[in-house]
Amino acid sequence: MDIMLLVGAFCGGVVGTACGAIPSFIITGILALSGGILAMSGINEFSIGHITFGLFWGPHIAFTAGAAAAGFAAIKRKKLSSAQDVLKPLYELNDIPTLIAGGVFAVIGFLFFTLFTTKLSFLKTDAPGAAVFCTLMVCRLLVGKTGPIGMCSLDVKRTWLPNPDLGLLMHAFLGAAFGIVISVVGSAMLASGMPKEQLASFPVICFGISASSLVFLQTGFSIPVTHHITYPAAVAYVLTGNILIAAIVGAVNAVAWQAAGNIFNSNCDTYIDPPATVIMISVSILNLLFG
Repeated sequence: MDIMLLVGAFCGGVVGTACGAIPSFIITGILALSGGILAMSGINEFSIGHITFGLFWGPHIAFTAGAAAAGFAAIKRKKLSSAQDVLKPLYELNDIPTLIAGGVFAVIGFLFFTLFTTKLSFLKTDAPGAAVFCTLMVCRLLVGKTGPIGMCSLDVKRTWLPNPDLGLLMHAFLGAAFGIVISVVGSAMLASGMPKEQLASFPVICFGISASSLVFLQTGFSIPVTHHITYPAAVAYVLTGNILIAAIVGAVNAVAWQAAGNIFNSNCDTYIDPPATVIMISVSILNLLFG
């Protein structure tokens, strides 16, 4: 392995930590949206693999570094009030060890990404999503104090969402709606004459729309988090051409996101990303079944 790739991953992690987890992810979304549109237009596009999902703004680099460093800053450095604060740019902490910690976790993320694209490629999962989950689990084990799934108690209801009144039915309905509209749009593009091979970039565009929309979450609005819905639903449609399957994937993933949040982020200290968890599992299943 080229040592400069590890150096690049470290520096990308420092940048992601300084910007913060969600702000970095928003930048990833903007780049995914623009790059995906170019690729779907038939333009020979190089930024998606090297910048958007590479060492600069790849979620397994920049976002993961920011999320893991937040845990380090809160628990080890006592610089942050919450170890799950993925909104705050950590640049304002004025703490070089926190930036270094983010760089180290980005290197771990890069190594996991490499593992899932080589030795574990038979799993056919989404490598960035799987690397995000695994790296943040390493952070939980090394930095956190609550164990992989937090403190379990029969007396305490495990609820991660800030508004627990948003129940399973609401999420399932929203997820199915996303799956259907994505499928209808994909079908319309094929009907208009788009070559099927160019539709392969459609999931990246859907991911980019969802990720960049989090700018509204960052600024305080309660917009839903949806990239765990839109990206796998688009993958399902591209693989099967079936609207019903895409709708089911959207509904199931929306509910699975809430379950993953309750399991990994309630009664816990550090942050483990529920969307990455759901994407890792669902994309692997879809590729193994239909790929």
